[in-house]
Amino acid sequence: MVDSAELGGGIQVKGLYKIFGTNPERYVDQVKAGMTKAELNEKHGHVLGLKDINIDMPGGGIQVVMGLSGSGKSTLIRHINRLIDPTVGEVLVDGTDVCKMNKNQLREFRRHQTAMVFQKFALLPHRTVLNNAVYGLEIQGISREMQEESARRWIDRVGLSGFEEHYPNQLSGGMQQRVGLARALTNDAPILLMDEAFSALDPLIRMDMQSVLLGLQKEIRKTVVFITHDLDEALRLGDRIAILRDGEVVQQGTGQDIVLNPADEYISNFVREVNRGRVVLVDTIMKPAKRGTKKEGAPIALGTHLESAAKIMTDGNMQKAHVVDEKGKMAGVLDIHDVISAMVTPIRHDDDESVAA
Repeated sequence: MVDSAELGGGIQVKGLYKIFGTNPERYVDQVKAGMTKAELNEKHGHVLGLKDINIDMPGGGIQVVMGLSGSGKSTLIRHINRLIDPTVGEVLVDGTDVCKMNKNQLREFRRHQTAMVFQKFALLPHRTVLNNAVYGLEIQGISREMQEESARRWIDRVGLSGFEEHYPNQLSGGMQQRVGLARALTNDAPILLMDEAFSALDPLIRMDMQSVLLGLQKEIRKTVVFITHDLDEALRLGDRIAILRDGEVVQQGTGQDIVLNPADEYISNFVREVNRGRVVLVDTIMKPAKRGTKKEGAPIALGTHLESAAKIMTDGNMQKAHVVDEKGKMAGVLDIHDVISAMVTPIRHDDDESVAA
């Protein structure tokens, strides 16, 4: 497996503030001192978009930014390719601050380092599927032959082979979003920005597109920043998740971190109805393998979700199973009763050992 540090496209957001208004710099210190979003608006007629955002997004992973309407998530993603300039703060891509780039540097950065997939598809209606897909390479001045070779490959990979000469108005919403994804992938940028990319789709099509993205990501290993207001989508897609409220990061971590240890009541309300079996890993509830412990049942890999482990064990009529690492070495032991209990009951951490409550 390739180390994420070797993939490029790593993003660090440091001390980022965005205040909308006629004189935003004037009120930064007051916001830093504790002025709320409501107070800033009422007293000074300025809107707090982002407050002290600090997020590390390793290269090659899917970083989900989640929040309700008005939380600042779309404002944040637009800082990464500097469609919005910050009031204060840094956005570092592979160590280079995007906020300090001049116009020419920024133009090259947008052309070669980032690609964006929008909620409303943003396809050019007068262009065919193929000509929409080549658009980014066309702007870069790549030869037509290379444009088409790359575009046809990604059109096929997103399941639209045979539709190259169709126009957007001849396609369903799900198909149009596939064109948008093919266009972004054809550009071959290391960073893929997806702003509510699947939110306009029907639920079944949305799940299908999530599967397409996850399948492609295993191969392409882009740095994906995915904006959503849907927790199930965030948990399914995100290697890491940051949850925003009123322009601030309330909690960030893996999906399992957030579900098992919600930071406050706001997060608890989000995760209350989550299917824990699809989020919690066997690593969390397995008993340590002691020297001399016998292997029982089928091997289950570290990183397996409880729901999958439960299916393996119940299908095999097993009360016990052993967990193995990448090298096949025994790492722990599972009991079916612990697995089922942890799927429906919050987990308590006692003496650094996780057990079903």
